[in-house]
Amino acid sequence: MVRPETKFWHELKRNTSKISWTRLENRALFGTPDLLGYSPIGTFFTVELKVTKGNTISFSPHQISFHVKHNLNSFILVACPLDKGKVRLYPGSSILNLVRLGLQLEPLASGWNACALKLERL
Repeated sequence: MVRPETKFWHELKRNTSKISWTRLENRALFGTPDLLGYSPIGTFFTVELKVTKGNTISFSPHQISFHVKHNLNSFILVACPLDKGKVRLYPGSSILNLVRLGLQLEPLASGWNACALKLERL
């Protein structure tokens, strides 16, 4: 059975074909985001993938620490219910508010087209 985050990863690749992605499988440094992206204009950035069926989003203390410490060019991409836009992009700098407010927090972008465009223009 394919895990929801793996399905989300494949969907992300299909919807952001202009971005070069490297999936990070890091067991040595807890909290390291799932992906390293490289935009068409030459900017590196990280993305943490999250899947939720409700309003809340779960993060480990290590993930929170990473985004607090590395708050530039770090992002959180959330797969969420269709009524919330299906996919939402948040800057890593908003992780504490995202933990507190969940999907009530206004995203940087919502929907595949808007999220892809935001990352492509980094």
